[in-house]
Amino acid sequence: MKTIARPVRFEEVDAAGLLFFAVFAAYAHEAMAALFDDLDGGYPALIMQRRLGLPAVSMTSAFLSPLRYGDVAEITIQVGRLGNRSVQLDYEFRRQSDRELCSTMTHTVVFTDLALVKSCDMPLDVRAILQAHRASPL
Repeated sequence: MKTIARPVRFEEVDAAGLLFFAVFAAYAHEAMAALFDDLDGGYPALIMQRRLGLPAVSMTSAFLSPLRYGDVAEITIQVGRLGNRSVQLDYEFRRQSDRELCSTMTHTVVFTDLALVKSCDMPLDVRAILQAHRASPL
């Protein structure tokens, strides 16, 4: 599990001052990239040097309480199902000031060879990082 903090910026809210729903996906992407901070070169090296991508194959969200301009969102990400070529990422979005749960998201990505644009097995170093962020079994 990993948590990042992200301030809600003015340009990310709608006319009512609420975080626009699509921005939750952008925040999730930031959290996903942060999972790979300990990888040599981080997420950018995975994409640009190793030419491995993680495109989304599915995403579901539930919106429970609004985030507003000026709030700080705490985004927690943990790895759910871990396959050979795909991984399910589970997110919680909380308002930092009161820890209220604002949204949940489940996001499945598939490892992709960007030169061939075909799925591929995930490298062992990437799998080790994902394994370290697995959800605890009940």
